Amino acid sequence: MNFSNRKRWFGLVLALFVGMISTSSPFQHFAAFPNELRLFAGQMKHLNYEMPVQAKVDVDPHVLQVNGSHNQSIRVDLRKPLSIAPLHSGQTEMKLKLFGKIPFKTVKVNVVPDLKVIPGGQTIGVKVKSAGIMVVGHHQIRKKDGSMVSPGEGAGVKLGDLIVKVNGGYYNEVGKLAALVKEAGEKKQLLHLTVKRKGELLQRTIAPTFDEMDQAWRLGLYIRDSAAGVGTLTFYAPDQGVYGALGHVITDMDSQQSIEVDSGEIVQSNVMSINKSHSGEPGEKRAQFVKHGKILGNVLNNTAFGIFGKMTELPSHSFNMKPVPIGFAEDVKEGPAHILTVIEGQKVEKFDIEIAHVTKQSVPATKGMVIKITDPRLLESTGGIVQGMSGSPIVQNGKLVGAVTHVFVNDPSSGYGCFIEWMLQDAGVLLKPNETHYRAG
Repeated sequence: MNFSNRKRWFGLVLALFVGMISTSSPFQHFAAFPNELRLFAGQMKHLNYEMPVQAKVDVDPHVLQVNGSHNQSIRVDLRKPLSIAPLHSGQTEMKLKLFGKIPFKTVKVNVVPDLKVIPGGQTIGVKVKSAGIMVVGHHQIRKKDGSMVSPGEGAGVKLGDLIVKVNGGYYNEVGKLAALVKEAGEKKQLLHLTVKRKGELLQRTIAPTFDEMDQAWRLGLYIRDSAAGVGTLTFYAPDQGVYGALGHVITDMDSQQSIEVDSGEIVQSNVMSINKSHSGEPGEKRAQFVKHGKILGNVLNNTAFGIFGKMTELPSHSFNMKPVPIGFAEDVKEGPAHILTVIEGQKVEKFDIEIAHVTKQSVPATKGMVIKITDPRLLESTGGIVQGMSGSPIVQNGKLVGAVTHVFVNDPSSGYGCFIEWMLQDAGVLLKPNETHYRAG
């Protein structure tokens, strides 16, 4: 066999060997060993990688313990589960050495303060006032000569703009703006608007025009200053007195722009009936605000992950008043789980779902998991996920892990959920990684 053939055979044998190693169980377990762990103080975690090797683990015993040991170094058998007990918030490294000598893996461990919240599930009414006057459309005004014009559109005011100032003064009520338009029109004066568009402040000047049909001074703009609807409470954090709900941003129904909130409140709501979902046609909860119902909390923020604000106490009709642990995004697994939601009146009930797919996310994103409703009674009552169910908490293995966000239009039994940690960050309950102060290991 010449050199060229020997080289070719050696390459084939090496490739086969590498392929066998890479598909072997120990190698796959090694590949699955994390580079970083995030843990809540006081919440035990078990790592099971079934690797047939002995190792030594070095840790900071002030931050966490391995297999109950108080020592800095401990010998472990990786064929058996590792029990990790985080003691105090801080940061350390867990260094594994094969046979106590050969560096094998270094795992960064971040321990954050313990956090437990009460899952919601209650249907709530939401009323918000925008931080300005929303432009939701243009309309034509008939002038005295019969021509049609929209002064607002001609001045460059666009759909989705937020009028934040008029003649230097702050306005967020349609009624007050209408009075200004009337006064400026009668005095033949211009209105100087400050509008916010995609975070940028712009100046626009408009001359009010008299509408011969309505016999009133107009700007040729459809405007709105508030919005209302129903959704589902996701969690209440009693130690911080804050809540999170909806799991997605509130947008204006005409412009589809997110509403910048100036103020708002959430109130008790009662589900009257369900318009079932069908393929191609999402259903909805038909609910009404409880007359003379209690105001549950305020609305301070409207983000991609829902609405957040202060709440002094958990609403009545809770499924369980007991706080539960939080699951990080990496703790969520494909498999059975359940949601809490209301399908009649104000009664919160538990329904079975399947987490069909989990997306690995290291930064906030709204579509973290795909869920499928499997509960026969919920499918019979709603046809799957319906509008108004957004925000329903997702619980897996006793931990709050996410919230329902969207329905698949062509398959209403399925939809998206977001990870709960992103909602907790927006609520200010869970610090973002770069905001957390860790103890050095």
